[in-house]
Amino acid sequence: MTKPQKTRPKRTEPPFETAELRKGLTAFLRQAPPFDCEIRTIGGFKWGVYAFFDYDGEPIYVGQTLEGLSSRIGRHLTNQRTDAVAMSVLDPFEVYEIELFPLPELQGANSKDKIAKAKLNSLELAVFQRCIAGSAFGKILNEKDPAPADPLERLPVSIRGRIVSDDVKKFRSHPDTRIARRAQTIARLAQTISERQVQSGLRRTLLTQALRLESLAKKQFADVGGEDAVEEKDPDTDESDDATDES
Repeated sequence: MTKPQKTRPKRTEPPFETAELRKGLTAFLRQAPPFDCEIRTIGGFKWGVYAFFDYDGEPIYVGQTLEGLSSRIGRHLTNQRTDAVAMSVLDPFEVYEIELFPLPELQGANSKDKIAKAKLNSLELAVFQRCIAGSAFGKILNEKDPAPADPLERLPVSIRGRIVSDDVKKFRSHPDTRIARRAQTIARLAQTISERQVQSGLRRTLLTQALRLESLAKKQFADVGGEDAVEEKDPDTDESDDATDES
């Protein structure tokens, strides 16, 4: 008697936004480098530093890798297996653009190479400081500062581009959508802090996120008219009436 064959579970398609994020990220990382080298794609560099920017062009996160730019950034933005995402430091859906600083001269270097590691640390510190200087808040979301390193004379050639499609941008870039999403991230981060013994850097990240939420909410409030647009209460209506109640 033959055994009945097991039916394979159907593969479910990811949500539209998730699929578009993966598609945009893949297209970005598969670009050819803007300089001559043996590496065919910008995601193929093993050593380098990356910076994430939101829909306002605001720098939000800086990191380094010696295992490969493609795999490291992919873990941040697609399969959510990094501490930054797990701890609600970084919301992948807030990332609009990425800037990469590859180090092609270190492509063959061993991960234990102290000289190569020192150069990577110097680059991360330089990019971190540039992002802090370019931030409207003088802060980014990193929960830790870069390791001390020797200063760089100048930054290497970088590659910057967006990973969000036009279709996704239409609804995800709306201020109210971003406010709601940012508030959810803050709530998750605050809950994490309340339930665990955390370092001060995570509390700094919470403060930075709160400042970013306040700024976005203030701008949206001003754009709809601010205090002048707030409705006056009708004295003839019942005190319990709520203007937002549509029932």
